[in-house]
Amino acid sequence: MVDARELADLAIDIAREAGELARRRRGEGVAIAATKSALADIVTEADREVELLIRDRIATARPDDGFLGEESGAERGASGLTWVVDPIDGTVNYAYGIPHYAVSIAVVEGEPDPQTWEALVGVVYAPAVDELFHARAGEGAWLAETRLQVSEPTDAGALLATGFGYDPATHAGDLARLGRIMPVARDIRRAGAASLDLAYVAAGRLDGYVERGLQPWDHAAGALLVREAGGDVTGMPGERPGRTMTIAASPALHSRLAERVFHES
Repeated sequence: MVDARELADLAIDIAREAGELARRRRGEGVAIAATKSALADIVTEADREVELLIRDRIATARPDDGFLGEESGAERGASGLTWVVDPIDGTVNYAYGIPHYAVSIAVVEGEPDPQTWEALVGVVYAPAVDELFHARAGEGAWLAETRLQVSEPTDAGALLATGFGYDPATHAGDLARLGRIMPVARDIRRAGAASLDLAYVAAGRLDGYVERGLQPWDHAAGALLVREAGGDVTGMPGERPGRTMTIAASPALHSRLAERVFHES
């Protein structure tokens, strides 16, 4: 029997410890370790160190669980549970000293595939501002002790967030998509950390979020936060969020956004 409360408590403890390490390393100075998919897509030494800390803590407490991390890939476990981890979401912000980055940790059940897994726990911790968002399936989403609820846009329009991939070849399509959703927007935010964009939708700080190109670790925890706060999170029509598309908002706004995102004429 899976004890989601126990998993959540462990995820929260690990996220706080990992976030403190990331914050401390940021204060000591950041070294760029490598680039990933493009020259602009970097990984810092801190990303690797923080992910190693998280892996070690999970392996000690839950040796039979699997792990899917941004920096070290996937490792199947025997328990049927997988920890999906982004050690520092918003690495470019982090490297530049912009205090908008987060540790994102989810625990999912089933195959380590976002199209089929069932998220049990989601934690997004922003160490620079000491805000911890957390959710358990069926138990709501929370910022510390405050229960979260997605918002509905006013007559002024929806405050929306988005992002752009690192590959210049994708920018024209991203900008065209942005143009299609602008008629329902009050304004647009592009803050650079998908997990926090999703957490902010859950908290009602943003009305909605649309982005192409997310990896599983980008949305695993944040998507659960949005759903537990009463919102919808999907990808392409009939699919869950993924590389091709992620749309998150209240049910009514979600429908309006999806119609515009997938209507290209």
